[in-house]
Amino acid sequence: MSPDPAAAALAAERARTALAAAGCAVKAAKPLGEGAFDLPLLADRADAEAVLATELDAMPVDVCVQPAAGRRKRLLVADMDSTIINVECLDELADFAGLKAEISAITERAMRGELPFEGALRERVGMLKGLRVTALQQAYDERVRLNPGARTLVRTMAANGARCVLVSGGFTFFTRRVAEAAGFHADRANTLIEADGHLTGTVGEPILGREAKLAALQAESAAIGADPSAALAVGDGANDLAMIQAAGLGVAYRAKPIVAAQAHAKVDHADLTALLYFQGYPADAFVTD
Repeated sequence: MSPDPAAAALAAERARTALAAAGCAVKAAKPLGEGAFDLPLLADRADAEAVLATELDAMPVDVCVQPAAGRRKRLLVADMDSTIINVECLDELADFAGLKAEISAITERAMRGELPFEGALRERVGMLKGLRVTALQQAYDERVRLNPGARTLVRTMAANGARCVLVSGGFTFFTRRVAEAAGFHADRANTLIEADGHLTGTVGEPILGREAKLAALQAESAAIGADPSAALAVGDGANDLAMIQAAGLGVAYRAKPIVAAQAHAKVDHADLTALLYFQGYPADAFVTD
């Protein structure tokens, strides 16, 4: 799929031809929506992925090769910062403290997997000691926006019986508001400690990081009587990788290299409705109100 319908159509035909030439039984492409196609095939998944990686590598398209059985997921577990929303909330708070460059550099290293997440979070929050609590609402109002397709993704899956949970290494102040705006059933995140109208520079323990995100996926799956294979997990940073790998479909969205290299699929071009197309939802089934 692609934000460019012509590119998507060309990619679908090129993929079908290349797969057939490689001996993979493939049917005609089925349109799911503008710029999105299903390509039913009977082939080994690894073989198909290898062919498509070579054939479509330079094209502006997002591809997901997966079994048809169990394709539509019963659980969505999504990261928030730079996935469901457009910014890293901690970096935006840092801007109000005049420390965005310093804190953003630490964020980038943590998201790339170069620093342990928990220690990096404590360090960054510590740098915000004394920031007025009113900066949180200001940051939310002025900086935070849902990424394109986020609300449609969540509301469509929820309308079809899936449980949708926002799981963030960020903060409850933001996840509660973003969860409500997008339509998530629940949210999990860290808590900023405050006193006398200012941040204390500390965060509630234990910190929700990589392993806690995985535990959240497992707990939410068990709560609906499902295996993690029935879940879709999406994120962009190293602290999302464990839940992405454990889910039945783990997607890297505009992700750091370490995540993109190990996810089941990645979305670099389309918006978040790509995750609906990956599950076989046609565009006319999207909930857009």
